[in-house]
Amino acid sequence: MNVIVKACTKALCVSLLSVAVLVGQASAETKTKTFSVISNGEKVGSLKAEIKGGVTELDYIVRNNGRGPKWTERIVTNKNGDLLEWSVQGESTFGGAVDEEYVWKDGRAKWRSQADSGDVEAVKPGVYIANDTSPWSNGVYAKVFLKTKRDELAVLPGGTMRLKRIGSDQLKAGKNTIPVDIYAISGVDLTPSFFMLDKQGDLAATVPGGSATESVTIREGFESEAPRLEALSNKLTRDMAEELQSKLAHKFDGPIHYQNVRILDTEKGVTSGLARVTVFHGKIAAIDYDDPVAKPREGEVVIDGEGGVLVPGLHDMHAHDTMWSGLFYIAAGVTATRDQGNDPEMIIKLSEDYDAGVLAGPRIVRNGFIEGRSNYSARVAFIADTLEQGLDDVRWYADHGFFQIKLYNSINPEWVKPMAAEAHRLGMGVTGHVPAFMSPDDAILAGYDDIAHINQLELGWLLKEGEDTRTPLRLTGLARGAHLSLDDPKVKRTVALMKEHGVALDTTTVILERLMLSRAGEIAEGDAAYLSHAPIGYQRYRKRTFVPLDAPGADDEYQLGFKKLVEVMGLLYGNGIQMLPGTDDATGFTVHRELELYAEAGIPNAEVMRLATLAAEKYLKRDQMLGSIKTGKYADFFLVPNDPLEDISNVRGAKLVSRGDSIYFPSEIYEALAFKPFSQPPHLEQH
Repeated sequence: MNVIVKACTKALCVSLLSVAVLVGQASAETKTKTFSVISNGEKVGSLKAEIKGGVTELDYIVRNNGRGPKWTERIVTNKNGDLLEWSVQGESTFGGAVDEEYVWKDGRAKWRSQADSGDVEAVKPGVYIANDTSPWSNGVYAKVFLKTKRDELAVLPGGTMRLKRIGSDQLKAGKNTIPVDIYAISGVDLTPSFFMLDKQGDLAATVPGGSATESVTIREGFESEAPRLEALSNKLTRDMAEELQSKLAHKFDGPIHYQNVRILDTEKGVTSGLARVTVFHGKIAAIDYDDPVAKPREGEVVIDGEGGVLVPGLHDMHAHDTMWSGLFYIAAGVTATRDQGNDPEMIIKLSEDYDAGVLAGPRIVRNGFIEGRSNYSARVAFIADTLEQGLDDVRWYADHGFFQIKLYNSINPEWVKPMAAEAHRLGMGVTGHVPAFMSPDDAILAGYDDIAHINQLELGWLLKEGEDTRTPLRLTGLARGAHLSLDDPKVKRTVALMKEHGVALDTTTVILERLMLSRAGEIAEGDAAYLSHAPIGYQRYRKRTFVPLDAPGADDEYQLGFKKLVEVMGLLYGNGIQMLPGTDDATGFTVHRELELYAEAGIPNAEVMRLATLAAEKYLKRDQMLGSIKTGKYADFFLVPNDPLEDISNVRGAKLVSRGDSIYFPSEIYEALAFKPFSQPPHLEQH
């Protein structure tokens, strides 16, 4: 049983045991290993490790998209390689303080982090999962595995971790070569981590787990290998994801009868009485309200809904899809996404693979990301140095069938109007952040069809002239919203412009709740429904403070500032502005929370469900085949025990998800992803 302890002192961190280690190794040679952090072909950070005997000192910094972590770490091991101490000090991605300590001594393990504190009996040193740590941690974990020669270990503060050797490789740069072994660690975070160790067992590189927005960390001098490692990571991820799809997707040749189900009608805003819905080859073939119990013929399938509700598939209108996110989305009943920024070639391939059933995932509408060149540029997709280059990027996206372009923070405000005009000329829409030093009003007048993120809208009412939204100010500045009046002329002018020009808002309020209301050691309300089911590393990641709270009154300002964001949602809804439920996340759980926040803003549950389904499809111009449960439409829906129109939180806990011709049981998906399931599948019988 864990015993919560007070914060460790520095005296504890420099324990007698570690002093003995240092004394015994005082004459050891210092080895220095340096790494570059590469994103989209550009260096965005560094990692430096100085190793002297059993002591490793680390400096880690990343600056990408105007933000990133910066901290130091100290790791102490004994001569057997057992972990004795681990401390981390600095700041997290958005400026929150990082101060973490772990010590094993005399048969006890003690730790303190933002997430939690503990003091437990531990006869031998084991594995501690650090809450904030650099990519170097992969090598720390792997060494424990390799020493014990096991592929699964219990870890502190809880849970298990698995290690799998994938194969061998070589990092090459001219005549220099580093032979490496490739490993995958899972059970710590939402997805596996891939990394490489040299023959001495030290980290050589980490590679992204199938996401175009992640970075490669690689030994200095071998940066040219980064693109190859990204491709290797994609292959490793694809192999895993394809194997899971083959196991988790259930397909049937004959008709499938969903009997004893109620249907949530997103057009009328009501839930029907008992009915039977028949699906054949991925489309809804019939709906029978008079005979809700099936009389199947040979080869047909019956699924008993036991009075539960079939809900049209949900939408995430602000996604950054990956090969892993597809499984999370499907398990949560999210069958459609609007991808708001990704590697263009990757997202084309991914959407095709989802539709072909090669991988599990939603139906993706692709938006093309275009950033301007600055010291704050997000290293994703296309970065334009000139207007002509930006216009050419617009044309590339049009040629490749993208729905909209998405403009980002460092785009020159003077470029917005001509780029928007070119996108419209070619049949595409325009969305995005409001570029730095530009107001939402100006973006609307320049041609935006929707604005990405509610904070990008509200900042136009909060910031002073000249303040730079390419920095974390675009998030931390929302604390000023505590003092915002919604009767302010600036607010009324923007809302009037949105109504006049038919401009929508992609809200992503949930991601701002996560940032503004994150508090060390606490589970935020938006994460409470699912977090205890997640792997331990992700649980701890969510229980921390992401924003700086040093200033007097900062806590209250963020609390009140977030309440104002919810009030703004209510204001926009009351003025007939279309809101597009989005998350800027990839778990599916946050889609559920986004809908709860819509309801908290005073929007009726029936309207919330319409916005998340049929209204989203109308915006995407696909509502003839998607967005509601009607004969002839695609069978994109999920089964829940209780009606979301009675309580919006009933969208959680799907028992079954249908995505066209594939049926998924979320319990199976979550087990495969090292989550504890939330529900059990309905009874299925094949005749």
